[in-house]
Amino acid sequence: MGAGPAALCITAELVQQGLEVQAIASKSPLEPWPNTYGIWASELESLNMQELLKYRWNDTVSFFGDGFGKSGDTCTSHYLDYGLFNLNNFQEALFKRCNGLSWQVETVKNINFREKETVVICASGKEYLARVVIDASGHNTPFVKRPKKENIAKQAAYGVVGKFSSPPVKKNRFVLMDFRSSHLNSTQRKESPSFLYAMDLGDGRYFVEETSLACSPPVSFELLKSRLNLRLSHKGIQIEEIMHEEHCLFPMNLPLPFRNQPLLAFGGSASMVHPASGYLVGSLLRRAPSLAKEIAKAIKNDPSMNTSKIARIGWNTLWTTELVQRHRLYQFGLQRLMSFDEELLRSFFDTFFKLPRNDWYGYLTNTLPLPRLFIVMLKLFSIASSKVRLGMIGLVIRKR
Repeated sequence: MGAGPAALCITAELVQQGLEVQAIASKSPLEPWPNTYGIWASELESLNMQELLKYRWNDTVSFFGDGFGKSGDTCTSHYLDYGLFNLNNFQEALFKRCNGLSWQVETVKNINFREKETVVICASGKEYLARVVIDASGHNTPFVKRPKKENIAKQAAYGVVGKFSSPPVKKNRFVLMDFRSSHLNSTQRKESPSFLYAMDLGDGRYFVEETSLACSPPVSFELLKSRLNLRLSHKGIQIEEIMHEEHCLFPMNLPLPFRNQPLLAFGGSASMVHPASGYLVGSLLRRAPSLAKEIAKAIKNDPSMNTSKIARIGWNTLWTTELVQRHRLYQFGLQRLMSFDEELLRSFFDTFFKLPRNDWYGYLTNTLPLPRLFIVMLKLFSIASSKVRLGMIGLVIRKR
């Protein structure tokens, strides 16, 4: 179920395993995806998929100063290439691996589980039968069961691709985080922090996006748009042409689904968004093959295996004990960051990117083994300022 990146990733791998697959979504899998997707280029290189990038920058920087004075404008270089997917090529490449599979454009209304099969009931009245169903329709799915949680934190962003009266970033540069806040007054700086995510797309076009890392309730698009315009006007920059507007909103600390349910999930519906960074696509590409392989193995080895057992094998593959523990650590870290004010958050990230490159890269991509993740978190604590340390153990609370 689904037609976005997660659905196409897992569908393609299931088809490649030789399984008979039926795909259902409320829209065509070839309908253009509305948002941009960024990724560290080395993630794609490790999968031999770097040709799917449309843009790639080796001048990748962040700004963690306050913007008041020379020291506040000092940039931190990340020494790792970052890229944006060519969405058309990415979408077509995944779809091609589905070997001509056609999607049923239907709205799923209900799912009934039987011992040997699952019945998917659509608004049209049609019913589809399957040995196991995978919900890859996104975090808003009503079908995947998970613990209830109040105050779900969401990352929100408002962005513009366009042309500007003067360059908002340097030529051939990608800015991961610009936390400078000299464009805000003292009252605004006490509100939920946000940062600029920006890049030079060439030919006089730039992508600038004001982003809130995670808040509950989320920062509104209207406020993010206002902050972006304030940030630009503070530099004497005007938007001359808007080619694309982007609105992003997704949960960062969604609880893991119950892993004993007969419905399997993948992607946002399976809480695969990285709680610390918001990244998802790299994880989809890395984890889809093993999930598809184990599902295929279970079905082929035991044609009479019941639906619940197939789903349980899938859940145990998708969320191993180690991955569950890592996810909990990341959620703990996110909870601490949400209590930081703008000044403390700048100080934290300035410290974070002083870690060895492989450490912070592995943290952001969720590729560090659990023992190494513990060591990196302890190392971060050891090099942090006393105020950041107090924040990391919950003794500094943002004043509202």
